[in-house]
Amino acid sequence: MLGDLIAASHVVTLDQVPDMVAKHAARVGWQEVLIYLADLQQDVLCLLAGQESEAGGGAETVPDELRIEGTLAGRAFQTGSIVAGAASEGGVWWVPLLDGTERLGVLRATAAPDTEWDAQAAQDLRNLAGLLALMVVSKRGTSDTYARLVRRRRMNIAAEMEWRVMPPRTFATGRVLISAVMEPAYEVSGDVFDYAVARDIVHLALFDAMGHDTAAGLTANLAVAASRNHRRQGSGLLPTAEAVERILAEQFDTNRFATGVLAELNTETGILIWTSLGHPPPVIIRNGRTALSLPCSPAPPMGTGLGLPPSLCRDQLEPGDRLLLYSDGITEARNSEGREFGLPSFTDFLIQHHADGLPVPETLRRLMRRHLMYHDGRLNDDATVLLLEWSGPTPYRPARVESLAGLPEHTTPTTALPARWTESGAEEP
Repeated sequence: MLGDLIAASHVVTLDQVPDMVAKHAARVGWQEVLIYLADLQQDVLCLLAGQESEAGGGAETVPDELRIEGTLAGRAFQTGSIVAGAASEGGVWWVPLLDGTERLGVLRATAAPDTEWDAQAAQDLRNLAGLLALMVVSKRGTSDTYARLVRRRRMNIAAEMEWRVMPPRTFATGRVLISAVMEPAYEVSGDVFDYAVARDIVHLALFDAMGHDTAAGLTANLAVAASRNHRRQGSGLLPTAEAVERILAEQFDTNRFATGVLAELNTETGILIWTSLGHPPPVIIRNGRTALSLPCSPAPPMGTGLGLPPSLCRDQLEPGDRLLLYSDGITEARNSEGREFGLPSFTDFLIQHHADGLPVPETLRRLMRRHLMYHDGRLNDDATVLLLEWSGPTPYRPARVESLAGLPEHTTPTTALPARWTESGAEEP
């Protein structure tokens, strides 16, 4: 069935994927397979309706939207676990839809009455969800249907540019996990994050461009493009920062600037080198309970033309350290009463939720929900957080990666059933 789906997928659009999947899955006992995709702010799951469903051929009882908070579908999305449907929905399963470690949504699969739920069935659903995630990602870049589905309101031009230029919000290897969030999702203007991996080096960048208009978006996009261009030519941090400074000054005649942090982590040794260009310094959360601000003399923002060279700083990470890059919109923005969210509130939230054992992407999603609530649902400045956790010289165990990233537990027919399943295949209460 998976092979047939691959063969059929090459020349279909995203709109055709739901019907194609339903047809092939029905042949192997899954009566109904539905795709729900998370909206941009990860508040709701939106049904990607097939053309037959839109023509009246689908189940009328299936909702078009499901809240992530307080639903079984949302629990699968939040935790990365396969979740059984309600007792009234016998044979329904919610399966996380992941592109690597990037959370896309969930799959709703309904089994035929005689289907036995066991480790093999769970693995089959994981495989199907993994393939469908790859299909969604391969088709969404050319699909306005996808963009319309995951947006809940109008997006400004700057945000349109920003979301197109940034890498996925979550990424993991054997030694690092990276996750990021950014608000206000539909009105973001000058913030942008970036990361990339080259052998044992992880490159990180976060820029905050001056202003809250389309020009801020242009400045941020130019800063990212310039840094990538020089980084990919093998330039170090300081030459890259100086190149961004020069290019912004030339383009905007020193009338536009961007603050930023550029960093490189050696994943073998844990050595972190970084430079600050008028930006808040990075913070490390160590041992899950202590927040340490990294000292370094900042240079002026990029694009000012002041000619003051940046400093290169060096720190040694410890196994399990969480490195935070963030914009001042997360710490310095004031609510209606004039009070800042503040760096202590920011780091305290992450420390408290670290103890809860939630996946990192879910912790950051909840952080932004908390930040938005603090500001009565409206932010006057962009707020961005980029978090990296380093395993140490020894790579993560697979179970640790699954826990950090919110991946379903790895199950094969030759291994024992996960603890959450009884011998009969039913979910533990």
